[in-house]
Amino acid sequence: MTDIATYRLPRTVVPQRYELTLSPDLAAATFAGEERVRVVVGEPVDQIVLNAIELEILEASLVDDEGNRLDGTITLDETEQRAIIALSGTAQPGHWTLQLTFTGILNDKLRGFYRSTFTDTDGVERVIATTQFEATDARRAFPCWDEPDFKAVFAVTLVVDDDLAAFSNSADVETTPLGNGKKQVTFADTMVMSTYLVAFVVGPLAATDPIDVDGVPLRVIGRPERTHLTAFALEVGAHSLRFFSAWFGLPYPGDKLDLLALPDFAFGAMENLGCVTFRETLLLIDPDEASRAELQSVADVIAHEIAHMWFGDLVTMKWWNGIWLNEAFATFMELLCVDAFKPEWERWVSFSAGRRAAFQVDGLLSTRPIEFEVGRPEEAEGMFDTLTYQKGAAVLRMLEQHLGAEPFRKGIAAYIKKHSYSNTETTDLWDAIEEATGEPARATMDSWIYQGGYPLVSVDETDGGLALSQQRFLFHGAEDGQPATWHVPVTVRADVEGDERVERTLLDARQGTIALGGKPDWVVANAGGWGFFRVRYSSDLLRRLIGDLGRLDAVERYNLVSDTWAGVLNATTSLSDFIELAGLFGDESDPNVWGAITGPLGLLDHIADDEARPAVQAFARKLLRPAFDRLGWDPVAGEDERASRTRTILLEALGTTAADPEIRKEAAARHERYLDDHHAIAPDLVTPIIHALAAGGGEGEYTTCLDRFRHPSTPQEELRYLYALTGFEQKPFIQRTLDLALTEVRTQNAPFVIAQSMGNRAGGELTWAFVESHWDELLERLPNNTISRMLSGVAGLCAPGLAPRVHAFLESHPVTSGQRQVDQAVETLDINTALAERVGPDLATTLDGA
Repeated sequence: MTDIATYRLPRTVVPQRYELTLSPDLAAATFAGEERVRVVVGEPVDQIVLNAIELEILEASLVDDEGNRLDGTITLDETEQRAIIALSGTAQPGHWTLQLTFTGILNDKLRGFYRSTFTDTDGVERVIATTQFEATDARRAFPCWDEPDFKAVFAVTLVVDDDLAAFSNSADVETTPLGNGKKQVTFADTMVMSTYLVAFVVGPLAATDPIDVDGVPLRVIGRPERTHLTAFALEVGAHSLRFFSAWFGLPYPGDKLDLLALPDFAFGAMENLGCVTFRETLLLIDPDEASRAELQSVADVIAHEIAHMWFGDLVTMKWWNGIWLNEAFATFMELLCVDAFKPEWERWVSFSAGRRAAFQVDGLLSTRPIEFEVGRPEEAEGMFDTLTYQKGAAVLRMLEQHLGAEPFRKGIAAYIKKHSYSNTETTDLWDAIEEATGEPARATMDSWIYQGGYPLVSVDETDGGLALSQQRFLFHGAEDGQPATWHVPVTVRADVEGDERVERTLLDARQGTIALGGKPDWVVANAGGWGFFRVRYSSDLLRRLIGDLGRLDAVERYNLVSDTWAGVLNATTSLSDFIELAGLFGDESDPNVWGAITGPLGLLDHIADDEARPAVQAFARKLLRPAFDRLGWDPVAGEDERASRTRTILLEALGTTAADPEIRKEAAARHERYLDDHHAIAPDLVTPIIHALAAGGGEGEYTTCLDRFRHPSTPQEELRYLYALTGFEQKPFIQRTLDLALTEVRTQNAPFVIAQSMGNRAGGELTWAFVESHWDELLERLPNNTISRMLSGVAGLCAPGLAPRVHAFLESHPVTSGQRQVDQAVETLDINTALAERVGPDLATTLDGA
């Protein structure tokens, strides 16, 4: 048997319609199921092969339309996660019904059919049974053809306790009392869809009254005591449904839409058709107490998941190599949608900073192409990363800007209409865009999709214009083999003899030119900032560019700072050059640009030794404090969104990196007022104030943060104080926080607590020792797909001599999910360590002279 045959199911039997009846026992953490699957047998078979794991299949039979029955003998292959049903005879081609009964467990690993718990207002622990099937975990809940192109209809029935609510993908059409304390809830048939989109949820949950969104009933569901936190989600959900129906030119494909908040959830949210599941923090929110960033996160995720109803659910990839397109496009669409929902948020501008993580990872030797061949299904788990979401969305935005927004939209709408209810390859999308625009989208995008990395475009003057060249950008090392090239859409804005002009070219070779009709006095390459590449100017062009920064828009200024810092990291730009550039932005008004400055300052503080650290803090105060003082602590009437966000970023850096004593003192006073009255300070200031409190705090402050984590008023407050616990610099507090991660903290959040503790300058080495000594316990407690998230924190373990220890441990303890992300974190550690060795000895001198 070839390897492909071991992980891809045979096509001899194909499902058309599942009838599922599931009876969960929440107290016993088990469930029983009955299943009737209408199948088409394509050729004579004496066995049926489908997916199942962690199930006990009790009976199996195959019945044709005349009532002829073939009994089945079940063999489970745990390694391949398959059930092989040997038939008592040969099934001839035609329509049959596969009948199965089975039992399973409600696990605590946040996958398949699992348990989620919460404590209600009476102090009683309550249990929810819920599902998370993407990528390949539907097989843990019922035997099925668990591959995305085995689309079928699903008719779900749930048998539950009378006092519990039940939800699934479609509307409930009948509830039948069974007279034994149970009821049977029957749901309408779904559209044809993939198994990973099936959902069912049972528990003590409450739904809002539905609102009608152009004929679609929309509800938000969650704990009964948190129904007052649903209004914002309903507003965003209604906007998103209308926006996407209009943008795609097709109505919403389901019969209702429920947005359902879960206390325990491994991801941010999941696009189950009609029954979208969320972490509570990304759905339930109080707009009067939430920061702008928290509101934006909720809006982003809701829009993202609703976009999937078309791009992912209605039209689905054939195999997991195409998952990037589902997620990248949903990310692109979330930005379009939220930008229309709240234009004042300038969502596309803030996405310039949102690409930072993708630029970071994609500049590593251990990066990957956006799309790569996926063999075994578990390999798909490696695609749920920043390259899929942020880089994928960034290159789609680059293509949209290159082709024009409306031609791009027409191509996407045609693609969705043509392939509704079916499965596609990436090439189908490029075909649709090329047909709509007449442009060679495939050749352009192939260079971005099928090779990792991105280019550094160098710009120099010629007599009549500009000379361009491209090479791969790397933070360290050199690429192997043939040098990579990309089809780079380059937009240049230039001042030529007093005339400002914009020129575009597609740089598809190592070198190229742009004619400007004369010598440019001033040039910005990557005008508008949407190209996914970095720019290196000749010294003369750079001098003229930074001499007139006011001509750059916010995204262009962000890119200039980001590209300069990237040069520091890969040792092509001196730290003093970056410090000099940062000093020119004292009057900056854009929060994303300030973020591009405060981020590097935070890293310098992290890698500085005890002698140099005061110089880092002093420079940060010198640069940031005047800008903060101009804004003041409190918002003023009529100030725009940028001012509010800039205040937040500056306050965060002053209270932590800069260790500003006046800021910390005032933050502590304001926090006391906040504890008495949550409306006493602006919501955008709460998180940076809490972080400042932690950075300079002691026993009293730690106890306060711990108490507020345990008794929050909103899901967002719970996370604010939980993650603040990782910011205390005294080792006893760090140890207490780590112990909480193994016991009290929800398993969905514990990996992030440990990762952030690794990034604590005073606690990194202690945290790493904790990981080493508790490795087996962590693997047992935490969901498998969250271990790589925990290990992302190793990038911050820059203490002298610690990197070799990290390397040795991780080489001997590979993870089963997300190994590539772990490799990337370790490579980033090496880059940060090299930076410390390179700039550390002269760091104080460099900053004292600035």
